[in-house]
Amino acid sequence: MIEIRAVETDADYEAWRQVRIAVLPYERCPSVAEMRAMESPERLLLLAEVDGEVVGSGLSDRSSEGGRASVAARVRPERRRQGVGTRMLLALSEHAAGLGYDVAGASVDDEGSLAFAHRFGFAEVKRQVEQVRPIGDEAWPAAPSEYRIVTVAERPELWAAAYEQVALPTFPDMDLPKPLDVSAEEWATEWINDPAAMFLAVAGDDVIGVAGLMLDTDRPERAEVAYTGVRREWRGKAVASTLKRSSMAWAAEHGITEIYTWTQEGNENMRRLNEHLGFTYGLVGIDVRAQLPLKLAE
Repeated sequence: MIEIRAVETDADYEAWRQVRIAVLPYERCPSVAEMRAMESPERLLLLAEVDGEVVGSGLSDRSSEGGRASVAARVRPERRRQGVGTRMLLALSEHAAGLGYDVAGASVDDEGSLAFAHRFGFAEVKRQVEQVRPIGDEAWPAAPSEYRIVTVAERPELWAAAYEQVALPTFPDMDLPKPLDVSAEEWATEWINDPAAMFLAVAGDDVIGVAGLMLDTDRPERAEVAYTGVRREWRGKAVASTLKRSSMAWAAEHGITEIYTWTQEGNENMRRLNEHLGFTYGLVGIDVRAQLPLKLAE
């Protein structure tokens, strides 16, 4: 018998994480502490159990892409095609619809998951590409003359300034159907997990650029590239590449052997910069959207 229940305890959070890691072994998963910090009235985490064994996990939350919900139903590969994913997805979409959302989004990266999404009315809206870079002996970039590079660990008060001075002005430049809607609280808790691995470009009293790494406690040899943004008036002056090279040199000194990032297919400038820095292409992610409430196709 399939039982769907809410995540409540730290043990539940860890069980949720283990399903996600099994389904998405190539992506970092937030720690239990990080997930606790993300708790909100709109956020729902679910576990699916079959005869007492956790076989699936789900997430329903407000999307950072304004005006819609985000849902994710994941089932261990060996437990698929038993109705678990359907039960989970319908419960997640019901939660989102109950909060007043009429559109839900999800991401898939294989044909089986895409076909499953199509059964519920999801349609493709955008693709993202994974870019991967091995880390070897990485040289620190030369110190720039027009600005300086600091870490958030060195200047923690500047992370809030980076939100106002870099993130908010540059979010609209991302190739998304709607600009990101990220609160200051989300920026402080979800967009950074180690201040020493996050780099800022500072000119005078202003933060002009940000880039860094999100570290992975489960796979410390691998890190995800964090949000990279540079104010428009400072573009074309190697700010982004200097920040990224700084993070790569830091990674080399801290035992990281590979970094990766996901880039929208329409974001040609960032893709070219990553190519210039030695990134190669990996997986393709497909973003899909559907009207709520979901309806299972006959």
